[in-house]
Amino acid sequence: MEQVETNTSSELYKVVGIQFKRAGKIYYFDPKDLSIELNQEVIVETARGLEYGTVRISPKEVSGEEITPPLKPVIRVATEQDKEQHLENQDKEVKAFQIGLEKIKQHALEMKLIDVEYTFDRNKIIFYFTADGRVDFRELVKDLASVFRTRIELRQIGVRDEAKMLGGLGPCGRPLCCATFLGEFSPVSIKMAKEQNLSLNPTKISGICGRLMCCLKFESETYREAKDELPAVGSTVLYQGKNAVVLEQNLLKETLVLQIPSPDEEEQEKIEVPLGEVEY
Repeated sequence: MEQVETNTSSELYKVVGIQFKRAGKIYYFDPKDLSIELNQEVIVETARGLEYGTVRISPKEVSGEEITPPLKPVIRVATEQDKEQHLENQDKEVKAFQIGLEKIKQHALEMKLIDVEYTFDRNKIIFYFTADGRVDFRELVKDLASVFRTRIELRQIGVRDEAKMLGGLGPCGRPLCCATFLGEFSPVSIKMAKEQNLSLNPTKISGICGRLMCCLKFESETYREAKDELPAVGSTVLYQGKNAVVLEQNLLKETLVLQIPSPDEEEQEKIEVPLGEVEY
């Protein structure tokens, strides 16, 4: 499938956004003169052959900077026969998965099969797997090719992709973001957890994939902007006519933890006060 890359052209192109998997990335295609509506199933031409997808962005015009022309075309709106073939492919994928598990066990390979996908025209079967290191699966490919009589591709994926494919519930109790609406993974850093004053305990800020939770990214920019507007930790502010040092910020409660020196300056008083009562 073609990636959406940048182009310097200012010319406008008519495109339609197609999605191939639940919560998958949306790719642009040329709708030609077809009458295409949102959420319709369509057959499109891709780099790996014909594919069955769903319209997620209705036809619109974009600049050449958003695409890499020429775009692959939409062949047709899916017919009833196309839909039946798509369902048949899904049934075949279930059977192929079981066969794949058996063959991996026979070859004693240190790999975990995650998913199996047929291309719409059945010219290729893709086996997605995870492994701790590199796996020599040449004999496995030959064995699978002899069973299915078609092209076989084994594709190694990461743990985040595994979670996206399998789905599940996150620590919040809701379905995984990656499996429901995140089309692409964004970089997530421990700095984002620090900015949100979260515990840095890995078990509390990691998803079921073992990586930092994607949701840390959602509010990081808001926290960063809010912190820029508050007095920094370590700075001096005025509270009830006294100078005080900021020890902590609580953005959700909109409060500051201040350290106020006592008259003898031997003891330090720590208090949490509303932001509105502080001058800075």
